[in-house]
Amino acid sequence: MFDFHARVPKQELDNRLAALRTRLTKADPDWQLVLVNHKINLYYLTGTMQEGVLTITPDQAILWVRRHFDRAVKESNFADIRPMRSYRVIGEHFGQPPATVYLESKTATLEWLGMVKKYFPIENWKSIAPYLNALRACKSDYEIDCMRAAGKLLAEVTEIVMPKLLYEGMSEAELCGAVYLELLKRGSMGICRYNQPLGEDVAGFSGFGENTIAGLAFDGPDGCAGTCIAVQSIGSPARRLKEGDLVLMDQPSGLCGYHMDKTVVYYYGRLADDPNEALIREAYECCTQIEKWAAEQLKPGQTPENIYLQALERIPEKFQQGFMNGGKFLGHSIGLTMDEPPVLAKSFQQPIEENMVFAIEPKIALDGIGLVGTENSYRVTANGGQSLTGSILPLTEIWE
Repeated sequence: MFDFHARVPKQELDNRLAALRTRLTKADPDWQLVLVNHKINLYYLTGTMQEGVLTITPDQAILWVRRHFDRAVKESNFADIRPMRSYRVIGEHFGQPPATVYLESKTATLEWLGMVKKYFPIENWKSIAPYLNALRACKSDYEIDCMRAAGKLLAEVTEIVMPKLLYEGMSEAELCGAVYLELLKRGSMGICRYNQPLGEDVAGFSGFGENTIAGLAFDGPDGCAGTCIAVQSIGSPARRLKEGDLVLMDQPSGLCGYHMDKTVVYYYGRLADDPNEALIREAYECCTQIEKWAAEQLKPGQTPENIYLQALERIPEKFQQGFMNGGKFLGHSIGLTMDEPPVLAKSFQQPIEENMVFAIEPKIALDGIGLVGTENSYRVTANGGQSLTGSILPLTEIWE
């Protein structure tokens, strides 16, 4: 039985802190101080997700907790956790700031920086993101175990349970809610976190037919009518399932903070009765072949850009315009957020490394019909990508 509330092992936290210091020292031998306040990186480095700040120097690391100190101590194996009433404690502890402080430039708000500078007058700062991103990209055995367990339950729900949930007349929102509940029953953490500000999701995306190609503000290939104009997620409570619909479910799951991602597409009815049968089957088969090929390329030393560009060459001309529904990528890294770097896209030229994890999601939008495609999450190994989320399904027909 998976322990859903197990603390992150102390050795794991020690290794991450040591690795961050090593990376930073190699790039900047004179660094003196890092301030981390975003909840995702706080969890990664301390094993708890409280309001506060982690201060890191070459020889000391302290988690200062505003709220809630008792919970932080109970949840975390981090060596040095101290309470603080305000950021005054940072100024009192460190005195004069060093010439340059490393911060989380993407997530540290001006409001937060203003609170810090009130007592600790930082003049210059650099981004810690490149070092933390690189560190988080390669997963440890502990992280892989969490992700493998999350992927196992995701495969069970989407491949075995979901087809039994479908019935004519159900809404997109109902389907998404039913799948979400099945994941919760099996221990999924019930939330989906993103790096991108427009990333906003809990239960994934579900859609029928033409709604699956409705464009989103979020940078992804799926379409979704959403629950309303203000929410581009989950699915429409008004769009009802009918015979002849493509059914798409792009679903996250997670355990202990770590995400998995998988997409399944079913056909509700008998595909032989659909005048677009040949086109649908050809597009779906194209996606399955691209996913299989891309997974084989996930070996140390390959570059994300090359995988993406070579995948594009495999798209028949008739599907090129609809490939990824306008998106300019093939897949994304995944871990404590859904959309971690690196991405299988242009400009990502740093070689991939063993134990990175990528969600590969080739999808094709068919005008007037819907979106077809596949997606699974893969661990990078010397022998190619190892699926953590089950298999690539054939295009399966479902009827009562």
